[in-house]
Amino acid sequence: MKYLVRDKIFAIGDDYWIEDERGRHAFLVDGKALRLRDTLELKDPDGQILVTLRQKMFSVRDTMTIERDERPLATVRRKRLSLLRNHFRVTLVEGTGLDVSGRVLDREFAVEYEGELLAHISRQWFHVRDAYAVNVVREDADAALLLAVAVCVIRMAERERED
Repeated sequence: MKYLVRDKIFAIGDDYWIEDERGRHAFLVDGKALRLRDTLELKDPDGQILVTLRQKMFSVRDTMTIERDERPLATVRRKRLSLLRNHFRVTLVEGTGLDVSGRVLDREFAVEYEGELLAHISRQWFHVRDAYAVNVVREDADAALLLAVAVCVIRMAERERED
C-alpha cells in the first residue's frame, strides 16, 4: 500500500494528513505545540491515537521514541554518518532492529528488517510537488509504525541540517 505524505518543513504544531493511494485520508499527523520536547501523534481518520512520536530529552545523540498506548514501542537514532547516505537504527522494545538507509533529505530511503524490504520512501511515485510516498511493501507490516519511522527520520535529518 502506498501512502502520500505532503512534504513541508515540519514546524511544531503543524497538522497534516497522510493519504492512501486512492486519495483518502488514512492518517493524521498531529503536531503538539507548546511542549517541552518535539511531540507528534499519528491518528486514524476517526481521531484515535495510533502512535506517539517524541524527541528524547537529555540524549547524547538525537533520538526519538515511538510509543503505542503510552508505552514505548521503538527508539530511533542515527546509526552512523556517511557522506552520501543517512543510516538510522530503529530498535523495537522486544529487541528487533530495523535499518533505515538512503538519502533521507532527498526522500529516497528504505526501511529493512534483516535485509528484507519493509517500506520504500520515494518522491518518484507521485507527480505532486512537495510530496513523497511511503510504499509499505509487506501486507502484514504495521503501516502506522513504518509511517512513524519515516516521519521520525525525516524530522531528525531536517533538525540536523538546521544545526
